[in-house]
Amino acid sequence: MNITEIETIPVSMPIGFFKDGDDKTGGKNAAPKFYKGEPLARKQKRDSDGHKLLDYVIVKIHTDEGITGVGEAPTDTKEPLEAVKFIIDKMFIPNLIGLNPFNLERSLDLIRWRTSRGANRGSASAIDLALYDLVGKALNVNVTTLLGGIYRDRVLASIEVPRNTPEKMAEHSIEYYEQGIRGIKAKIGSDYERDAKCLRAIRDALGDDISLRADVNGAYTVQQAIRLCNLANKYDVGLELIEQPTPTYDLAGMARVVKAVDIPVEADESAYSLYQVFEILKREAADIINTKCSKAGGILGVKKWATVTEAAGKEIVIGTEYGLGLRVAAKVILGAALKNAQPIVEFTEIMLHDLLLKEPLELKDGWIDVPTKPGIGWELDDEKIAKYIPADFPK
Repeated sequence: MNITEIETIPVSMPIGFFKDGDDKTGGKNAAPKFYKGEPLARKQKRDSDGHKLLDYVIVKIHTDEGITGVGEAPTDTKEPLEAVKFIIDKMFIPNLIGLNPFNLERSLDLIRWRTSRGANRGSASAIDLALYDLVGKALNVNVTTLLGGIYRDRVLASIEVPRNTPEKMAEHSIEYYEQGIRGIKAKIGSDYERDAKCLRAIRDALGDDISLRADVNGAYTVQQAIRLCNLANKYDVGLELIEQPTPTYDLAGMARVVKAVDIPVEADESAYSLYQVFEILKREAADIINTKCSKAGGILGVKKWATVTEAAGKEIVIGTEYGLGLRVAAKVILGAALKNAQPIVEFTEIMLHDLLLKEPLELKDGWIDVPTKPGIGWELDDEKIAKYIPADFPK
């Protein structure tokens, strides 16, 4: 079997609003006592109705045996839509045509850069997903089989709630709960005292049975992180973990937080390569590693991160990354198949926009069943895809 053609299809997806009209991404109402001026942020694209837009590149890898594997790449301000499509079209495809897709790891090594955060990390993950999907279909097995089988047959979906006032964060969490979500990750990181009240408000609104986590995005000092954890305990929040409490570069600070608190500390922005994961674990700068296909370069990369983390006696979380249905399926598969993956997987994207799936995603009291069909197990709908191809995309 050989690769004969690779298609790339750009799509632009409008993000929905909360019932009160607030955006579902991006924090607001930062605490005034910590106001530092307007943030340095690029304007995000919006459609004519005011919806923020998330862009993706769908990849289809065709073979001489008529089997096609499908993947997708996310984009962001560092890897915009035009750049991701260009990288795949001009850098990846010429190196992949004619290869045997069963030589999956070798094929991926041909296109990945081994820097700490290469410009093609998200782009490469699309090829990775498509190759796994293709090989699974060729063997008539689900990707879970290629990873060694499953440890669990479902995962609990956790959703990010943007930073806001305690009242608004509770209100938005209730809205997600009413849609079947049983896990909340609160985006905090402005005023640790108000942040603790936000966590308490969410717990009061949803009760003790939901999963509750917090993401600081590196915004605290060591002292602020410790105080937030102490307040969370004082308010009996039941906080399961605190994600990236100090800045990306401050592994020494992260290690100090790990030693000072009894709430597990998770590294996210500090972990953007296998080598960084190893360094974090060596320095004991985190209890948990946040993994993503877009950070690790795909399913294969996440599996390698999990292996290194398991060797250190630690767990991983399959984290939030914007995506369509195939990336969501890949995350369910990884959460089910990797021994040291927590059963709570972050799926903020499922509440943001259409996943372009042929069959709708089903939540069962907050849980998502593992795909079982060949390949990644879920299929995108070509008719839906056609509706979201941007008309003004450069040819």
